[in-house]
Amino acid sequence: MNRKLLLLLFAVVASAADLKVDHVTFAGRDLKQMQAQFAALGIRTEYGGKHTNGLTQMALASFADGSYLELIAAIDPKVGAPGHYWGKFIDDNAGPCAWAIRVDKLEGKESGRNRPDGVQLKWRSANVGTEVQGTFFPFMIQDLTDRALRAFPGGKPTMPAWPGVAEVRIAVRNLKQAADRYRSQFKLQAPQIIGNTARFQGTPVVLVAGETERLSKFGEGVFAFVIAGEGGKPHLIH
Repeated sequence: MNRKLLLLLFAVVASAADLKVDHVTFAGRDLKQMQAQFAALGIRTEYGGKHTNGLTQMALASFADGSYLELIAAIDPKVGAPGHYWGKFIDDNAGPCAWAIRVDKLEGKESGRNRPDGVQLKWRSANVGTEVQGTFFPFMIQDLTDRALRAFPGGKPTMPAWPGVAEVRIAVRNLKQAADRYRSQFKLQAPQIIGNTARFQGTPVVLVAGETERLSKFGEGVFAFVIAGEGGKPHLIH
């Protein structure tokens, strides 16, 4: 990536005053199994189709505010998805692994997905930072087709009474250093720090130190989501 493009990407992110969740990602080997697990929790998902990378497929639960929870898995659970940037998360059934924010204009890699009904979806995405895409910082996504076609395959939210994704919890080794990185990248005010947790007011970002097992296996990055359910009741997904 050349310097001009790096500066452009930084300008896009640094001007993002609102870290609004586009979607969050939950990774595992077997999509049908994951859908059954979420159904048991009362969270209805719908199949979204195969990605054009030929490695992964997805289902999603979508919410009233337009955000959604993506379940991503290998097309063939027996083979896994070792060639994917989230391959380790998928093959090891990591669960929460990444998140994305929406931007209006982006110079990035073009990707897509083919819905089961034949509708082709296209978007551009770009990573922020040096970690695996969307794990520590969110990755950016710009739709090239109508976003509603991506978020609502059935034409409406699968969970219309649930407001949406409220928190993205990120495991970090050093709370101050991680908070400083977020502040610098997104021009944020100082977070509220209580114990091993840092929260940035007005954003879904929650940094958590001390998740040693997760850090040892996957490094710094997303390890849980909180989704606001009916009546605002929080549901922890981890």
